[in-house]
Amino acid sequence: MDLTDREISLIRQSFARLKAENDAVSPFGDAFYARVFAQMPEARSLFRADMAGQGMQFLSTLHVLVDHLDDLDRIDRELRTLGEGHAAFGVRPEHYAPMGEALIETMREAFGETFDAETETAWRRAYTGLSQRMIAAGLPGEAERVTPP
Repeated sequence: MDLTDREISLIRQSFARLKAENDAVSPFGDAFYARVFAQMPEARSLFRADMAGQGMQFLSTLHVLVDHLDDLDRIDRELRTLGEGHAAFGVRPEHYAPMGEALIETMREAFGETFDAETETAWRRAYTGLSQRMIAAGLPGEAERVTPP
């Protein structure tokens, strides 16, 4: 995952805004999962019933990853745990691209014009790299099946 310093900065700046707007409740998480389930209704069975908690967990995990984009050893430890857990719950490589697209669409809606092409590209590159690492950890040999959102 070869993100530039500029891409990491753009991701962190946009995430800081997202985090500030979603501390007590997670409208972003709710909007994200609504998009995921609209694109992949079959994915609903992969998630627990408490989607508000799931949305907050998603933001918390995203926070850890964003904070460590420049520390690949830490990222790989986190992604190994996430990848193995997701695989155990039945998440398959083909689920990652629609989830990535749901993430981008939700960010585009949340940020409007401030989610410019450069920021979107940075998030797409980060998501693709992170998801490939998660799949490699949880389903070795299948990471190449990830297509960018």
